[in-house]
Amino acid sequence: MAFLNPSKVLDILDLKESLTAADFGSGSGGWAIPLAKRLKQGKVYAIDILQEPLSALKSKTRLENILNIETVKSDVERTSKLLSNSCDLILMTNLLFEVDDKKKTMEEGKRVLKKGGKLLIVDWKKGAPLGPKDKVSVEEIKKIAREIDFKLEKEFEAGLYHWGMVFKRS
Repeated sequence: MAFLNPSKVLDILDLKESLTAADFGSGSGGWAIPLAKRLKQGKVYAIDILQEPLSALKSKTRLENILNIETVKSDVERTSKLLSNSCDLILMTNLLFEVDDKKKTMEEGKRVLKKGGKLLIVDWKKGAPLGPKDKVSVEEIKKIAREIDFKLEKEFEAGLYHWGMVFKRS
């Protein structure tokens, strides 16, 4: 099993080329770029609180001629700046361990998702020798998801040091 391979994780999802997706906490595009390449007729919003990684992402998309990524500078704990019910898929990868209010962040994802839309969460395993000191437990995320009416669809190993889950908005 590899460290963490976004393309392999994205294989788990049944992605249609015309989906609209948002990558919350996108950084410089480690997930947004492979996702955009799959969503040839779709769109990916890459959202991050910092301008620098978004600028790096813009440079990468120009170099690779990727035209379906739109960068958004925003704090997803407050707002993603996206319209309600506008996305088919939300990614929260290596994000929840670093937010103060996990529930509010997940609620923002739910607000943006269309009915039946999917939320992919990938984060660091508790006890993993690498990664941040404060890791998020699978149980905590499942509990929050239940509270805000997300249905767990899939749970999987996302690499040596990461877990993954797919939730569906009802």
